Amino acid sequence: MDIKNLDLNLLRVFDAVYRHCSVSRAAEELGMSQPAASQAVTRLRLLLGNPLFERAHAGVRPTPRAERLALAVRQALETLEVAMSEAQSFEPLQARQRFRIHLSDIGEARFLPPLMQALHQRAPHVQLETLPMPLDGIADALDRGTLDIAIGFLPGGTRTRQTVLLSDHYGVLLRSGHPALAHLPEDAPLALATLRQLDFAAVRSHSETLRILQALRLDERIRLSAAHFMAVPSIVGKTDLAVIMPAEIAAGFVERGGYAVRDADLPDHRFDVSLHWSWRFEQEPAKRWLRELVCELFQQPRHREAAAP
Repeated sequence: MDIKNLDLNLLRVFDAVYRHCSVSRAAEELGMSQPAASQAVTRLRLLLGNPLFERAHAGVRPTPRAERLALAVRQALETLEVAMSEAQSFEPLQARQRFRIHLSDIGEARFLPPLMQALHQRAPHVQLETLPMPLDGIADALDRGTLDIAIGFLPGGTRTRQTVLLSDHYGVLLRSGHPALAHLPEDAPLALATLRQLDFAAVRSHSETLRILQALRLDERIRLSAAHFMAVPSIVGKTDLAVIMPAEIAAGFVERGGYAVRDADLPDHRFDVSLHWSWRFEQEPAKRWLRELVCELFQQPRHREAAAP
């Protein structure tokens, strides 16, 4: 194919269809009609002499030729976007940018206080907005620019650029005078037999903790199923309910007094909290500054060393 016959917009459509595995979602992202997106794909097919995409359940799937082409197209578009960007630098003291971040409710409690303190000192006019999203919508939102970054344990987030910030594990939070702790040595883990005698509070938006309870066949021990996390520790502090939660977050409640956190024999209880972003905005100065700030504030040294080039 002679490249002089190539319309750059055809590559933009190809990239969007490849990422979404859907012509309609690609058209929505690009602000064009579905027939126009389909026509662009057809034109590129004719130019390349390859189908590029095949029909699949609820969308399309790329051919082997499209798979080989996709990375080169991404890199080319990214280079052009950076070159054409008007914002070649970011001055935090003068910036009036609004950053949008995906965080869960528990993530807001963990990350927002130090992040807002740092922004107040370094970028006092910047605004921050949290936009919690379903797991399956985060990558698309990052690619569209609806989100600037996402922070959390987001299993399956393979379509994003990402770096691990910290490693944690799930523990069990109880009130400090809980009967289950009466005859246990300090800091002794909770055995499975003890867990089976506890009543639990669970949070529906935190699917991993529900998965753990189900794996241990403790579903019937759930006495409270809450929509959000933030009220649960207060309830645990006034009852004999227990809650499975990230040990690092639980340690913060223990420091305030009235709580105890114990390790337990929980399945697949270790996890990584990562920073996620889109390749499309990797070189955009404001977003890069924000990512570097998040890593500076929250990335554990061992992960910082692993992420270094």
